[in-house]
Amino acid sequence: MRTSRRVTIAVGSALLLLGSTVQASAAPSPEIMSIEQDLQQNDHTIGSQIRRVEGDTSTPESKEKAARPQPEAGVLATVAGMDVASYQQNVDWAYWWGQGKRFVWTKATEGTSYKNPYFAQQYNGSYGQGFIRGAYHFALPNVSGGAAQADFFVNNGGGWSKDGKTLPGALDMEYNPYGATCYGLSQASMGAWIRAFHDRYQQRTGRWPVIYTSTSWWNTCVGTSQNFGGTVPLWVARYASSVGALPNGWGFYTVWQYTSSPLDQNTFNGAYDRLQALANG
Repeated sequence: MRTSRRVTIAVGSALLLLGSTVQASAAPSPEIMSIEQDLQQNDHTIGSQIRRVEGDTSTPESKEKAARPQPEAGVLATVAGMDVASYQQNVDWAYWWGQGKRFVWTKATEGTSYKNPYFAQQYNGSYGQGFIRGAYHFALPNVSGGAAQADFFVNNGGGWSKDGKTLPGALDMEYNPYGATCYGLSQASMGAWIRAFHDRYQQRTGRWPVIYTSTSWWNTCVGTSQNFGGTVPLWVARYASSVGALPNGWGFYTVWQYTSSPLDQNTFNGAYDRLQALANG
C-alpha cells in the first residue's frame, strides 16, 4: 500500500513538473507569473530608465546640496522623501523614518496588467509609520490608452482621499524599457495620451495627478504639444548637482528626484505644511 502511494505521488510530481515546464515556456501573463518573474520582467521602477539613458552623476556633495532650500524658487525649507517598488519587498519604515524621510510614493501599477505584489505593505506600512504617502503608475503608452491606464491605476491603489496623509497619484513618464524612446508615438500623440490619463484621473479622484519625468525625455517626446503646468505638480528627475532646465510647460518643480544611489531619494520644494497642503488638495 505504501509503495503504491509513493508511486502515485511520484507520478503526480512528475506531471506537476511537466506542467511547470510547459507553463514556463509559454510566456505567462503577469497575473500567473511568480513574484521573482514579476521583479525581473515587469518591475520598471520610477527613474530606472532615466538612470539607464541619462546616468547618475550625483555625488555626496550634490546630495547634500539637494537637501537645502533652493534659492531660485524662494523656498525657505525642504522635506526629505523617497520612492519604493516591489524590488525592495517589505520595507522597514521605522528605519527610514529615523533617517528623516517624511514622504514616499510607492509603485502600484504598470500598463494595464502589472500590480506591485508588495503594495499593501509598502503603502499602508508607510502610512502607519506617519509618512505622507502616494502611489505611482509606470506608463506604457503603446499598450493601451491613457484613460484605460488611469482606471487601472485608480482601481489598484492609485486613488486619493482627503485624510491629510495621501498624496495625489503620480504618472511616471520616462524612456521605453522595451524599445523606441517615445514608444513609437509622435509628440502630439504622446501629449494626447497624457492628457487622457490626466483628465480621467481627475474625473475618478477629484485631483490632478503629479507628473514624474526628466526634462530630456519630456522635451523629446512631448515637446510643446501639451502644457500641464497650470494643473499638474512636477516631479522632476535629474541626478546631478542641480535641477537644471525644467520640462516645457513648468516654471518651477514641486519634487526633485536628485539621486538613485543607494536608493531613489527626493526633496520636496517647500516646508512640511506645503507638503500637507499638496496632500489635502
